[in-house]
Amino acid sequence: MKLLILSDLHAANDNLDKLDDEFQKADAVLFGGDFAECFKPKTGKAALEKLCSKHETIFSVLGNCDNEDFMEELEEQDICVEKTLVFHEGLAIAGSGGGTKFTGKTEFERTEEEILSDFDIVLNSVEQTGDESLWKNLILISHNPPKDTKCDAVNPSLHAGSQQFTDFIKEHQPLAVICGHIHEGCGCDKIGDTVILNPGALLEGHYAWMELSKDDEGNWKVSDVELKSL
Repeated sequence: MKLLILSDLHAANDNLDKLDDEFQKADAVLFGGDFAECFKPKTGKAALEKLCSKHETIFSVLGNCDNEDFMEELEEQDICVEKTLVFHEGLAIAGSGGGTKFTGKTEFERTEEEILSDFDIVLNSVEQTGDESLWKNLILISHNPPKDTKCDAVNPSLHAGSQQFTDFIKEHQPLAVICGHIHEGCGCDKIGDTVILNPGALLEGHYAWMELSKDDEGNWKVSDVELKSL
């Protein structure tokens, strides 16, 4: 399965047109949030409509530059995975949007506890069913990255991600985490066995591919990751 990984479009909608050939190769598209230009939340609608015109299978969350109420637009387009658990081709996908509180000036800033609470539906599902195998096929899409990986590095000495999210990943070990938010953190890393991928900002022409294959037990695994630029 080939997944096209995008994030941080920030209303640079022409860059979506430059990916037309890539969209045709993708089995699904995962978007890590920030449809809108910073401080211009109304620009998100045109960005959403352009993205949804490119592929029929998209899974997305909001970014910190998107107004929280914009989630209704994602739900109308049937691409929202925030606070929910979606199953697709044997994968489970859950999402959390927004960024941790920093300047207090962007549209959707939250505490670490609020961001992690969006994954309660996964925890409750495992608790109710007793099926820990869910984690093996689970992809989390979180605009805000976990702390202390390549994917949250503003510079070599400053990591801006969530420590609580890192702890969550260490404990539960999902298959992969897709994040964004930190434009400088374009890269791929691991926390335990979990692959962490920040494709970089599509605003700046960055995107990524993640290829999945099934192991001998029928579980998905990440077989390849490729960072790309326009």
